[in-house]
Amino acid sequence: MSRGLAPSLTSSLEKLAHRLQELDAALADPAVAADNRRYRDLSREHAEVSAVCDLAKRYTQRQADLDSAREMSQEAGDDLDLKAMADEEITQAETDLVQLETDLQTALLPKDPDDARNAFVEIRAGTGGDESALFAADLARMYTRYAEAQGWRTEVMSASESDLGGYKEVVLRIEGAGVYGQLKFESGGHRVQRVPVTETQGRIHTSACTVAVLPEPDEAEEVQINPADLRIDTYRASGAGGQHINKTDSAVRITHIPTGIVAECQDDRSQHRNKAKALAVLAARIRDKDRLERQAKEAAQRKSLVGTGDRSDRIRTYNFPQGRLTDHRINLTLYKLTTIMEGDLGDVIRALVAAQAAEQLAELEAATGV
Repeated sequence: MSRGLAPSLTSSLEKLAHRLQELDAALADPAVAADNRRYRDLSREHAEVSAVCDLAKRYTQRQADLDSAREMSQEAGDDLDLKAMADEEITQAETDLVQLETDLQTALLPKDPDDARNAFVEIRAGTGGDESALFAADLARMYTRYAEAQGWRTEVMSASESDLGGYKEVVLRIEGAGVYGQLKFESGGHRVQRVPVTETQGRIHTSACTVAVLPEPDEAEEVQINPADLRIDTYRASGAGGQHINKTDSAVRITHIPTGIVAECQDDRSQHRNKAKALAVLAARIRDKDRLERQAKEAAQRKSLVGTGDRSDRIRTYNFPQGRLTDHRINLTLYKLTTIMEGDLGDVIRALVAAQAAEQLAELEAATGV
């Protein structure tokens, strides 16, 4: 039986409908269209909000279909065929409404803002010597093939090859819509069980690789500096430079108070131009500081993502003799390893995405007492 949407869900959908109107108006504004970055961000949000609002419309339509079918069933009287048809529609509509409510709840879950980004996929050989390096190459090929199937673009950023043609380390950049959101679950230890090409006795060996998936940061942007965060000192330039050099306070020293970064310029006779140059240097230094901090954060994130690279530290096992892939986080086992290694990762990724959504829903219900 359809019991209708929860008040909190209805409220969220009403807010999104209002937000969609705001986005429509903003995207029609020539000033927004002239700002490429803002237009891109608003367009992305518009697509996401539109998708949820379309789900809400389908729910409303199926609710209306259910009401009509119930009315038809009551009015059918002795017309058994009409009543049977109405009852069948009631059953189908109720089933659709349950699924649509679940879809709406999932669509309204908090999203990782990084999900829409491109990604760097870093694959490193772990325990297992040459066999581990060969498996690293197999994983790189698997992700490349999957990316091709999704219409994504892949490029090798760096690679350190092993003697037998594998990779000690390879870093891929994958560009496309929602890359990180799909591939982020690949981070961790990947264990392979198979007979290596170097094995003469036919014995099965166990090797391991680590995979780290990191979202690509936005392209370098102009640093936005709050004027209130700046201390600007002017002073007379020193050194040789002609008769004007010591007569005016043309030199400029700018201190960015939150970070303590300082930039100064005294090259020009104009205080205004010196200030502009010092601000440019300051912005570059702040950007570099942000980059270094981000790299440190990514290094810590990478370490937490991949573990030690030991055989026992794994999220997934690839068992070639059995043709089996097992993802240990969600107890998923698939006997289609050959096609998976050719890039057929869809079933694995969809299961991981669904498992995360189910976990978020359970946490939300526990928090709200639903």
